[in-house]
Amino acid sequence: MKTLPISRYRFFQKLQPLSLLKKITGKSVTGCLQVFSTSGSWSIYMDEGKLIYACYSEKMFEPLYRNLQRLSQQISTLPRGIDEQLRAIFETGIENQAIPNPDYLAICWLVNQKYISFSQAAILIEQLALEVLESFMNLEEGSYEFIPDSFLDDMPKFCYLNLRLLVERCQTPRSVGEDSRREAAYHQTSPTSQSHPSQLFKINQLQPQAKTTPQLPRTNGYKPAAYPINRGQRIIQPPIDKKLYTIFCIDDSPAVLNVIKSYLDEQTFSVVGVTDSLKALMQIVRTKPDIILLDISMPNLDGYELCTLLRKHSHFKNTPVIMVSGKVGFIDRAKAKMVGSSGYLTKPFTEGDLLKVIFEHIV
Repeated sequence: MKTLPISRYRFFQKLQPLSLLKKITGKSVTGCLQVFSTSGSWSIYMDEGKLIYACYSEKMFEPLYRNLQRLSQQISTLPRGIDEQLRAIFETGIENQAIPNPDYLAICWLVNQKYISFSQAAILIEQLALEVLESFMNLEEGSYEFIPDSFLDDMPKFCYLNLRLLVERCQTPRSVGEDSRREAAYHQTSPTSQSHPSQLFKINQLQPQAKTTPQLPRTNGYKPAAYPINRGQRIIQPPIDKKLYTIFCIDDSPAVLNVIKSYLDEQTFSVVGVTDSLKALMQIVRTKPDIILLDISMPNLDGYELCTLLRKHSHFKNTPVIMVSGKVGFIDRAKAKMVGSSGYLTKPFTEGDLLKVIFEHIV
């Protein structure tokens, strides 16, 4: 991505959306194309030339709720009023710009809570991407930049979509049977996928493609659902208990513990807060939490020492341990890594920062 000729522009200019999209379809392209205009901004996330997510800043949750409502007619595990629950958990942070894509976190949460399956999340993301691309392709003026490191780098990936095929679908008038061809964008290769860049995204010059067996998106270690996705009828799935995640927090400041508790939804997380690091070890052994937030600077037993002890215990060798500290230096982060920490959260942190680091390790 180092050779991609996209850089930051200070002033708006005339844009050619199709030309911009062509630049990010190469196999070596990974990152986020951000396009800004007077009406809002578009973010298109790519991984090795495949689209993994797309969103529009001014309508971030509205399309998500609309598509979830459509899915709820087919999926028995998706309850009514789920949009209200998502709004309470995730839309709060967007007002303070705590996280760039709370809508993507919301999708991760839906999968994590087993309201939707991995492959259903892929279909949802594809439909959202089509809506975003349709509005993006009508853009005439703005500025843009490409960011190699994006918010989604450490997040679960649900699909790898063929951007060229998505654009073709946006250019083709919709038909009643469009949904039956939804899997087409999942194909990792196609007879025309290696065409010369000048042949990509040509309007009214699309060549017919040979039929190929639809493939589920790559899964980054996740297994797609074993049951089929039937579009013409409601999907009946066995009842699934929603998991309550236990977050164990050790910090000598009660104020920090209260902030963490206020940031995490009680229906999803059970937060256990301890101020004494010496007493925390035995409580952790009894509680067996899903993730541990560990302050570094504490009296008696600091975070480095406690993390070392936890890693020596057979049950906590793989439990995510996030070091929390006001220190931002490279040496501090390196030391945290050396004692076996899974991540690093810098104080002061926002609700979005906390949710992001948690979802990176439990989703």
